[in-house]
Amino acid sequence: MSKKIVGVIGGRTCTPEVEQQAKELGLKLTKVADYLVCGGLGGVMEAVCAGFKAGGGVTIGILPGYDKNYANPHVDIAIPTGLGLARNVLVVKAADAVVALPGEAGTLSEIAYCLQFGIPVISLGSWDIKGVINVKSVDEAVEQVKRILVPSA
Repeated sequence: MSKKIVGVIGGRTCTPEVEQQAKELGLKLTKVADYLVCGGLGGVMEAVCAGFKAGGGVTIGILPGYDKNYANPHVDIAIPTGLGLARNVLVVKAADAVVALPGEAGTLSEIAYCLQFGIPVISLGSWDIKGVINVKSVDEAVEQVKRILVPSA
């Protein structure tokens, strides 16, 4: 059985409410996924990594620059790409399912890549787009991820 990877995308800056939501999401996702992948920087990415690590999970940050030292302090495996925003393709392609939190154009591009590649994407307060699973709570998001990653559960 292969290891399951959940991706979380969202703004590089966020409100305190979204930050708390991302931490809670990260913590709860450790119950359904083996690894977490994100863009590895601040905001939603840092908060979700903090939560996932607090739950004992392993975090992967796919960075836009060349220096892995720019990863947030909760990233276990930093992958510097030098690709800038083009690294968004790698973030979503590494994931078996993706949860989108509030963000701007970069988050929108990642959602679009998910839809293009057939990667299930769940929106928790993010963009409302045809083909995206919209949920209203962290628990609903985790339940959707569980259904995708562990279909018999």
